[in-house]
Amino acid sequence: MGRRIGLLGGTFDPPHFGHLWVAETAREQLGLDIVLFLPVGDPPHKQNRQVTPVAHRVIMTRLATNANPNFLLDTTDIDRPLPHRTHTLLPLLHQKYPDSQFWFLIGADSLHDFPTWEKPHEIIKLCRLGAYPRPGVRINWPMLKGKIAEIETAVDLIKGPIMSISSTGIRGWRREGHSVRYLVTTPVLDYINKHNLYVK
Repeated sequence: MGRRIGLLGGTFDPPHFGHLWVAETAREQLGLDIVLFLPVGDPPHKQNRQVTPVAHRVIMTRLATNANPNFLLDTTDIDRPLPHRTHTLLPLLHQKYPDSQFWFLIGADSLHDFPTWEKPHEIIKLCRLGAYPRPGVRINWPMLKGKIAEIETAVDLIKGPIMSISSTGIRGWRREGHSVRYLVTTPVLDYINKHNLYVK
């Protein structure tokens, strides 16, 4: 088997230290060679809000990850046609990184919603799930196994401190006129300030 690769998808609007912590902790605990940061081109679950243009999000993700040689920006999701679904992304990644084993990194809260994703059974045939802790969330295995019998054997749990940081919170905090220094990396902060993002 080739490389062990973590997949961290998201809008990264903006990317923050919580994303970096998840990626590094997963890399360490799951023995990953690299973690791919996969900005979502058109997030299907966020149609009710304005998402920052993808060009900005890609640049910020690159700036956030540049300092770690084990992190890699990957634009496969952005570059493909709509609709953007996980079960259609994974075959493309298998083609791009042949003979690799994938772990799709997912929060414990999102794991509860996993059975409602499009074709979840196909997803866990193409990768394992690396579930990381989220504030106040305990995994309800009986509920999950009632919907996807094999789910527990497809999940590797990631342990560690919980960082209660969210892109939503960062955007709201900045719109209120507060500093977001130490919530995002300095290069990302400089980019946000330069382009006057998240101020209205």
